[in-house]
Amino acid sequence: MRIDLYIAKFDRIKENIQLIQENLTDNLEDFKKLGLVKDGIYKRYEYSVELIIDVVAMINADLKLGIPNGTIDVLEQLQKQEILNSKMVEKIKGMRGFRNILVHRYGRLDEELAYDIIKSKLSDFETLEKEIMGIIRRKMKE
Repeated sequence: MRIDLYIAKFDRIKENIQLIQENLTDNLEDFKKLGLVKDGIYKRYEYSVELIIDVVAMINADLKLGIPNGTIDVLEQLQKQEILNSKMVEKIKGMRGFRNILVHRYGRLDEELAYDIIKSKLSDFETLEKEIMGIIRRKMKE
C-alpha cells in the first residue's frame, strides 16, 4: 500500500480543515457576509471530500477489489469486504452528497444548511482519518 500517498492526502485535508476553521464565523449572519472567503470555505470543503473519495478508491485499488462503477460502488465493496464499517460509509456518502450540492449548486445553495453542515461535520474528517489510517496500517501488516 502507498502509505506516503495516503498520509499526503490526509495532510492536505488537515490543511483545508484548518483554513476552514480559521475563517468560519461563529454565526450564520457573519458567514453570509463573507463573500469570496465563503466561496473559499466551500472549495476547501469540496476538495477535502474529493481527497476522502480518492483515499477510498486507492484502498479499493491497493487491495485489488475490482474495477468499480463509481464512488458508491467502491464504498459498498469496501463495506462488503468489511474494510469500512457502515457508519464510515454513511459519513462518506453524506460528505459526497453535500460536495455534489456545493459543486453543482442545485437550485440555490441554502447558506444556512451549508453553514450548519460545515460547522457540525468538520470533525468527521479527523474521525475518518484515524479510522482509515488504522485500517491501512493493519492491512499493511497482513
